Amino acid sequence: MNYQIISPEKICAKISLPASKSISNRVLVINALSGDKTHLPCISACDDTRVVADALSLINTNDEATIDIHASGTAMRFLTAYLAAQKGNYILTGTERMKQRPIAPLVDALREMGAEIDYLEKEGFPPLRITGAPMQGGRVEITGSISSQFITALLLIAPVLPEGLDLIIKDNITSRPYIDLTLDVMQSFGAEAGWESANRIVVAPKPYCPPASYHVESDWSAASYWYEMLALSDNSDSEIYLRGLVDGSRQGDSVVRYLFSMLGVKTTFETDDDGMPMIHLRRHFRTLPRLDYDFKNQPDIAQTFVVTCCMAGLPFRFTGLSTLKIKETDRLAALHKEMQKLGYEVVESGGDTLEWKGDKMTDKETNENVVIETYNDHRMAMPFAAASVARKGIIIENPTVVEKSYPSFWDDMKAAGFLCNTL
Repeated sequence: MNYQIISPEKICAKISLPASKSISNRVLVINALSGDKTHLPCISACDDTRVVADALSLINTNDEATIDIHASGTAMRFLTAYLAAQKGNYILTGTERMKQRPIAPLVDALREMGAEIDYLEKEGFPPLRITGAPMQGGRVEITGSISSQFITALLLIAPVLPEGLDLIIKDNITSRPYIDLTLDVMQSFGAEAGWESANRIVVAPKPYCPPASYHVESDWSAASYWYEMLALSDNSDSEIYLRGLVDGSRQGDSVVRYLFSMLGVKTTFETDDDGMPMIHLRRHFRTLPRLDYDFKNQPDIAQTFVVTCCMAGLPFRFTGLSTLKIKETDRLAALHKEMQKLGYEVVESGGDTLEWKGDKMTDKETNENVVIETYNDHRMAMPFAAASVARKGIIIENPTVVEKSYPSFWDDMKAAGFLCNTL
């Protein structure tokens, strides 16, 4: 199934964004470690969070099981650490693409702490056999250059370890805001954890104590696609309200409000009639001639900006993209291929940089009804769907991939006046 996306002449919408996937997944693991059964109504309904929730439910009633986390990298990393700290024997597996995504740095750190983990196929990659064993914690080193989720996985289990955790992070730290988000959520649940220096985090051996209530804010990553729509709209009367987003968020992708201010979108924080915080997006004049940015700390929104800048005719050079090669797909290669279909030659260099100098491929300028391949990657589908504001006839292949992080994306687009025609 494919969707052909047709945009309205003017976008006027109020959207209730999904709860943050990143926060939801952390809260689920923390709740399980604390033994708390409190229902959290604002937890994300996306596939990634459902996979974590289903796995934790299975683990709660079985001390031996095979757990298939499908394409969820978050689940693979978080559950590897969680299962290592539990009693039982488990096999943790996923899709063929998941079996190509490295996990050795996390496994090595857990083994150093006493975990019993074996590779069942290729060394350094899932699937894993995990035999729960007592772990003391203490001083451990791990690289920060591959995935912040390795670090988060260790931090989440640290409060329940007898010696806590003294974590030394080697090399350059990628996606550091996600580590800060982890520490913030942990502290909200009573953990004593924080940075001791630029590359050292200490967590005390103090069990979690869940608060009486906890609100999971909306997802800033999901907001990026609505920013894109408004940035590409040529109707000055277009405006969008996004519910559930708060000022001062710890989510790293909240940087979209600053980046898109340079791309012609003004953000105002307001409160809806029911007291829900929200943001109001409006168009304003853009004078920026070129955008250069290092996405090391916000890799999940890089695709949004590549598509937006090309469609807006704004040359760019984006760095800090090395982790995109080991996501749901090789996102650098996928962007290069799909942007070519729309007439833009985006050049990759050094394994971590994408650049577009502003030239279009003339033989592609009139090509309509372009089918965008999504590569089973939710973050390929959504920014290209939003690009329909500037380019007629965009067709999204396998649109259901958005369920990984934003299940209501197509319904929200339809509510905003977009047509999503099934082909």
